[in-house]
Amino acid sequence: MILPARSFYLAQHFKGTISPFLQTCRVSVLPPRALHGTAAAEVGEGGKKMKTFDDLPGPSLFTNLYWFFIRGYLLHTHELQIKYKHYGPMFRSVVGRYKMVNIMDPEILEAVLRQEGKYPMRNEMDIWKDHRNKRNLSYGPLTEEGHRWHSLRTTLNKKMLKPSEAKIYAGSINEVVSDLMERIQDLRRESPSGNTVHDITNVFYRFAFEGVSYIVFETRIGCMNKQIPPESQKFIDSIGFMLKNSVYVTYLPLWTRKVLPYWRRYMEGWDNIFDFGKKLVDKKMSEIQSRLERGEEVQGEYLAHLLSSGKLSLPEVYGSVCELLLAGVDTTSNTLSWCLYHLAQDPELQQSLYDEVTRAVPMGRIPVADEITQMPLLRAVIKETLRLYPVVPINARIINEKEVTIGDYQFPKNTLFVLNHYAISRDENNFQQPEKFLPQRWLRSGKMKHHPFSSIPFGFGVRACVGRRIAELEMHLALARIIKTFEVHYDSQGVEIKPMVRIVLVPSTPINLEFVER
Repeated sequence: MILPARSFYLAQHFKGTISPFLQTCRVSVLPPRALHGTAAAEVGEGGKKMKTFDDLPGPSLFTNLYWFFIRGYLLHTHELQIKYKHYGPMFRSVVGRYKMVNIMDPEILEAVLRQEGKYPMRNEMDIWKDHRNKRNLSYGPLTEEGHRWHSLRTTLNKKMLKPSEAKIYAGSINEVVSDLMERIQDLRRESPSGNTVHDITNVFYRFAFEGVSYIVFETRIGCMNKQIPPESQKFIDSIGFMLKNSVYVTYLPLWTRKVLPYWRRYMEGWDNIFDFGKKLVDKKMSEIQSRLERGEEVQGEYLAHLLSSGKLSLPEVYGSVCELLLAGVDTTSNTLSWCLYHLAQDPELQQSLYDEVTRAVPMGRIPVADEITQMPLLRAVIKETLRLYPVVPINARIINEKEVTIGDYQFPKNTLFVLNHYAISRDENNFQQPEKFLPQRWLRSGKMKHHPFSSIPFGFGVRACVGRRIAELEMHLALARIIKTFEVHYDSQGVEIKPMVRIVLVPSTPINLEFVER
């Protein structure tokens, strides 16, 4: 589960969009690795003069604009990371009011994250806050800051981050996985070949949305039905609508909000998201009240826990669950799509995975959470997919408690660090044969060592993905069931699928796969 989520109609809605932190430009040449162990001591003991942001050289603003807009790298920012690789492991960006220090090296990345303090920020969420302020709504875990964010996040963590807590939701996830399998069967039968499922990412998006909604709201919203209920469809469309218009709102001057339609559309998208979330929260509140009136104990899954804990106000619950939904879909849907895309082109690997799953879970049984530990190859397949296709190819940190020292450089509080995960995870200095899909690199027997920060798809530290354990469980249980049931082949009519940036990393064209029953 990773910020931000997208509608599964992104390919139609998001043409030409990009988020603020996906802009990269100017570059510095540093030593190949960060010297994060001694810099602070040198400054303290020797009074060494440190370099600053302005000492980071790189291409001019015009060069940057050329690559982004004229050459069309606006939607291929991940590829631009690779193009800038020759400049070195750290570079600066200046785009409008954004001044960014971009990181291209795992040791520098580690140095930054280990200095982030107790209350780091991912990125400025000003326009999200504008909506909350204008509508008098509470911030959620993605918009809140400082001590209030820490208190909120601590409450949200308790039912999600621990593996033992995540297992509580295995039954609900398996229920949705069963519906996913039925949906795949229906789509197969509807195809001329009897086996083909078109645009598998769309299918997985609906699965992931149903799963996270079931966990957060403790109710099914119908995303796995042949016809999605109108309210659920409106909610899904509103997410894409909001994200699409947020790009324009971010970069256009404030005065345009009264003239151009983007601000109105942006606000309307958020309003629909909160209306949907509020309705489901209120429904759960009513159920809890009825149970209390009957003298029943209120035991909670996620939403019941938040509502009955007494640690969050009702407005805070509204804000939190709506933002959790936005963060709860892309990891599962995109990762499973890329995973099957690669498995479909490697029959030998797919057979090895099938053998492992059937050894752990005999035919006729549904995999459960505890059995995933017996499937190291399955877990390695997911890890390798996330290495090649980090859902958020570029993330950000604002460290607002102290100065940050990296080698000979010192940066002030509130410096925006852009973390180029895509480039780092595809660097030959970090991984052997980095462009190849090799899950065995993650097995103990693989003997392929790498820096621990060279692939961190769920982030690190206090700002790490709150839903990581849930997302992993969803992917593991779904993939195990699919491989147990089908041989997966890549549609012979298809072409090579490349990633592209639509705020998150997505397939450039729909992935069509053949599911042949075993």
